[in-house]
Amino acid sequence: MPRYQAPLRDLRFVMDELLDYPAHYAVLGKGEDASPDVVSAILEEGGRFAREVLLPLNQSGDEQGCRRLDNGDVKAPDGFREAYRQYVKGGWPGLAADPEHGGQGLPASLAMALSEMICASNLAWGMYPGLSHGAADALRHHGSDAQQATYLTKLVEGTWTGTMCLTEPHCGTDLGLIKTRAVPVEGDAYRITGTKIFISAGEHDLAENIVHLVLAKLPDAPEGSKGISLFVVPKFLPDGAGNPGERNGVVCGSLEHKMGIHGNATCVMNFDDAIGYLVGPPHKGLACMFTMMNAARLGVGIQGLGLVEASFQNSLAYARDRLQMRALSGKKAPEKPADPIIHHPDVRRMLLTQKAFAEGGRMLVLYAAQLLDRVEHGAEGEERERADALLGLLTPIVKAFLTEVGFESTNEGVQIFGGHGYIKEWGMEQLVRDARITRLYEGTTGIQALDLLGRKVLMSQGESLKVFTKEIHKFCKTEADHPVLGEFIEPLAKLNAEWGELTMGIGMKAIQDREEVGAASVDYLMYSGYVALAYLFARAVKSASAGLEGDDQAFYKAKIDTARFYYQRILPRTRAHARMIQAGAAPLMAISSDDFGLGFEI
Repeated sequence: MPRYQAPLRDLRFVMDELLDYPAHYAVLGKGEDASPDVVSAILEEGGRFAREVLLPLNQSGDEQGCRRLDNGDVKAPDGFREAYRQYVKGGWPGLAADPEHGGQGLPASLAMALSEMICASNLAWGMYPGLSHGAADALRHHGSDAQQATYLTKLVEGTWTGTMCLTEPHCGTDLGLIKTRAVPVEGDAYRITGTKIFISAGEHDLAENIVHLVLAKLPDAPEGSKGISLFVVPKFLPDGAGNPGERNGVVCGSLEHKMGIHGNATCVMNFDDAIGYLVGPPHKGLACMFTMMNAARLGVGIQGLGLVEASFQNSLAYARDRLQMRALSGKKAPEKPADPIIHHPDVRRMLLTQKAFAEGGRMLVLYAAQLLDRVEHGAEGEERERADALLGLLTPIVKAFLTEVGFESTNEGVQIFGGHGYIKEWGMEQLVRDARITRLYEGTTGIQALDLLGRKVLMSQGESLKVFTKEIHKFCKTEADHPVLGEFIEPLAKLNAEWGELTMGIGMKAIQDREEVGAASVDYLMYSGYVALAYLFARAVKSASAGLEGDDQAFYKAKIDTARFYYQRILPRTRAHARMIQAGAAPLMAISSDDFGLGFEI
């Protein structure tokens, strides 16, 4: 069975030494209860739950999958329901929720740290409660008082779970094409009719009720995305006491047969005159749903990070034990017939790539989590506005970059195991299959790239980017004479300057040809991700250098060595991305769509 141990030492390094979470929590409106002892207890117990409860269900859940019954009900894999009950009993669903609705009132960043552990140990299981957090956020921001009273406490408790129902068979990202209809009936109710597909956790037996947030169009809706409204549609209509009552007209029509995440029920959901209630103003549903979508995008980025960590830990253990040939520089284990493969340079390249993306990804996630805390509960004014702008810029990077390198890292894990990685027994091929979806749902990498470059950067005239590049510039200037940082500051400063130049170049070309934005966007996002991690690694070197004289020298030296590997072996990827950005749209658009298949018929 694969192994997993929560990386508590590295988590505490990032939270305490790099980002100074204790000081952050001390001034945060919601952080007074997040004392060092409380944080330690949460991280340690979360790690235990992930290791002892969730990890043993990961392979079995993948092999068994979900089962749809004749009446449309769905059974999750064996053990999932019991694990969810333990999760609810432990109070985990409401960790960062408002006490007014039954939550513990702790910062969102703590919940995000816990989420990494869940995703690393059992991604499919983690999607059931993960979607509930997004549904609760949407209702907290946009739901009426009555809707919050009816649904929010149940979602926070975890006794009910949530979904978001966007995609339809004929449309995915282009939600303006949806056909699901909402017709007003008696009181404030509507009858919802339509079909939604790819609905994660759409039907299951983990909780007593499921709250669907559904995009639909009213009879008088304008065309396109401006005519979308949001509705809350429960599986069971709440009775007078707020408990599950009459079964609503929503049922799972089928389960998708998928490449991965078999333990999560990905459903076709049929709404047949289902009773629903409008959330927020009419025709403003997409803006309301973005609250949930942005939370989900950060969550998917954390999924990528969790899978990197899981693959790295198992790859490392295997590389230390697997004997294969002798090291080129001489015997490393002379008492054995061959040396462990960890002594071979190419295996080290793959391991260090995983290690760098795990540590760099964790820094990026917890940096974004700190910004989220400030947006939600920081002081009003300029600092909150800055945090909001920076979080908006980083959200598509967290989602897309970390899922791209997550898929790369899980593939490297299979490669390290060799033929054994291709066999189900070791669990490495499951990580690859599970990782593949993260690049697709909640907006593909291409969609995230367009959001970053088109909406977040160019539409703001580069102002959101300047918030981040100014921070990097200030760091480089302040630390220019640091005795350990010299080899990191110069390349970081050059990349930071080039980032702005590339952005300006795309913007100038786009004035003449709007296709330039789409042509550059994915390379621009990946370039941005590599530079963001370079900045955080440089900060990590500064923090680690302060510990080189202490009792944990090996940890801090390894931190600096990993940063050095990242700068010398991974960061050069930015050169290729920059060249492809500068190549522009012409090589992509020159060939006619009719000429793609010359030589064969389609």
